[in-house]
Amino acid sequence: LSLLHTHTHTCSKLVFVCLFDWQVEPNATIGEIKSMFHKSQGKSLKDEDVLQHLPVGTTATFYFRDLGAQISWVTVFLTEYAGPLLIYLMFYFRVPFIYAPKYDFTTSKHWVVHLACMCHSFHYVKRLLETLFVHRFSHGTMPLRNIFKNCTYYWGFAAWMAYYINHPLYTPPTYGEQQIRLALTVFLFCQIGNFSIHIALRNLRPPGSKTRKIPYPTKNPFTWIFLLVSCPNYTYELGSWLGFTLMTQCLPVAAFTLVGFIQMTVWAKGKHRSYLKEFRDYPTLRSPILPFIL
Repeated sequence: LSLLHTHTHTCSKLVFVCLFDWQVEPNATIGEIKSMFHKSQGKSLKDEDVLQHLPVGTTATFYFRDLGAQISWVTVFLTEYAGPLLIYLMFYFRVPFIYAPKYDFTTSKHWVVHLACMCHSFHYVKRLLETLFVHRFSHGTMPLRNIFKNCTYYWGFAAWMAYYINHPLYTPPTYGEQQIRLALTVFLFCQIGNFSIHIALRNLRPPGSKTRKIPYPTKNPFTWIFLLVSCPNYTYELGSWLGFTLMTQCLPVAAFTLVGFIQMTVWAKGKHRSYLKEFRDYPTLRSPILPFIL
């Protein structure tokens, strides 16, 4: 009995499929077949893989499958980041139909509200500029449906946070100016750290290349956290939103921070496993996102 095992790799709008031929006895159980399948799992095929280096024997059949509607990573990032920037500003300026008519185009009497708007705007302007001038994407496109999912997440949370922070009845943090200044320091420190990591990761990959290397600390002190974690960009991102949560003392911000932390932890663990699998000499001291913890 001959069975075919498909091994897939996403390539723009196509899936690259390589078929391996198995010889299985007719009395083999499904459990044994599953075991054979798992043992045969290897690395995903890449566009730059050379045919003669693939474990396909003397005969192989290749198929290409259309993945359906795709959209570029840059377009998705620009859309999902521009939305929160504009939505937040609508609440900040209190455009009509958000709060009571008497509050239309009024401003808050609390200086922390204005500071929060500047920090939130700075964060998303930074993200937009990084998308255009810093990030280098290993894959050109993603499924079109992702833009709706991502925008619902970012835009929805931005509206929820902005509604309460800019509400006429908003009250400042419990410990006042000291709490706000501490939060601002944490926020700015982590924003600089996040940007530093993005630059370090960019420098690892020459333009047009898909080469992967182990990231190491550079002369920039903000990159020294690479000694302890695999994805310090997520660590700094978490720190930024913790700072913003402390600054605003707003429950929707805390919820966004928690959900973001959970998602970034999933991404960090996946990236960490990928590093360990690809590089035998990968530093064992590193954790995915939080030093010595997670």
